[in-house]
Amino acid sequence: MSQTDPLSPSVAEMAEALIACPSVTPAAGPVFDCLEAQLAPQGFDVIRFVAGDAPDGPVENLLAIRRGPEGTRHFAFAGHVDVVPPGEGWTSAPFAPEIRGELLYGRGAVDMKGSIAAMVCATRHIPREAGTISFVITGDEEGPAKFGTVALIEKMREIAVIPDLCLVGEPTSVNRLGDMAKIGRRGSVNIFLDVEGVQGHVAYPHLADNPITRLVAMLAELKAMPLDDGTEWFQPSNLEVTDLTVGNPAHNVIPAKASARISIRFNDRHTAQDLADRVSEIAQRHGGTARALISGEAFLTQPGAFSSLVSAAIEAETGITPELSTSGGTSDARFLKDLSPVIEFGLCNATMHKRDEAVALADLEMLVGIYRRIALAALRM
Repeated sequence: MSQTDPLSPSVAEMAEALIACPSVTPAAGPVFDCLEAQLAPQGFDVIRFVAGDAPDGPVENLLAIRRGPEGTRHFAFAGHVDVVPPGEGWTSAPFAPEIRGELLYGRGAVDMKGSIAAMVCATRHIPREAGTISFVITGDEEGPAKFGTVALIEKMREIAVIPDLCLVGEPTSVNRLGDMAKIGRRGSVNIFLDVEGVQGHVAYPHLADNPITRLVAMLAELKAMPLDDGTEWFQPSNLEVTDLTVGNPAHNVIPAKASARISIRFNDRHTAQDLADRVSEIAQRHGGTARALISGEAFLTQPGAFSSLVSAAIEAETGITPELSTSGGTSDARFLKDLSPVIEFGLCNATMHKRDEAVALADLEMLVGIYRRIALAALRM
């Protein structure tokens, strides 16, 4: 089908086709076949490759490029086709998309197959002479994310295809389409804490060394550790205890080991390594150890020309001006920000990761127009 073929599927039909491909992370095969089948007829050169080994791989990825005239700008759409497990209790089958009333139901409807469908439909109406368009699509955003967008960035650098600007289609809207766009994200680090003790009888504590006592003192100091009061664009960083494990089945035995896990979501006043070092120093003072798993650093795309054109496109289609925010969890924008300035905008997130995930059909149609306006404006900058 050509770029203007009237038989091209509508955005709702495209979203249905993607949803109908079960793609619990890591996604592979059919969902990428479906996407390639729509991009190749538009003139995109599609590169599919698998990266990584077990346990966090292999992961399938897709990079599609439609080159414009030499010297024109390059705009990238980015996202993921993997989804979280659907769980139980759906009104209809999660991978059998169903329209009921004004809503399309199915796992991935908003996070984020609906957005990818809108991107694909938007590019049909962007002339090739406007510039280069690319799709940066992974099958592992919801999982470990070690061999997904990171590998795509390596591939883009390898073939010297670097976008000037990038838009990620995460579901950023809250109450209605267009009310929020993300210009940054907090960083995330999980830290695993262990304290070794000496097992013994509770009646003879002088012959043992209770690791729980030291772990509790360690956690209390960590919770009291000052972080920050937030910044102009970021909320205060926070540290939360997310697990506490002893695994002691006996009521009269002092255990030999106690463990905990903390999670720190932090703003751009910190780096993950600096926080990990601070935690490690406290852990050592209490006779414990700390092992950090860094998920991503905080970043901010400074408000300016890019955020202004995104806001203008949203307002033109919806009549509202989006709030620029850095709230929420992490996304693959944490990797893409090393490639080019990146902003996230997409559908309403009220049902993402929930049973009966659904998207409004009217929102899908409006999103096509928004994405088209954003891409054209970005290519003209």
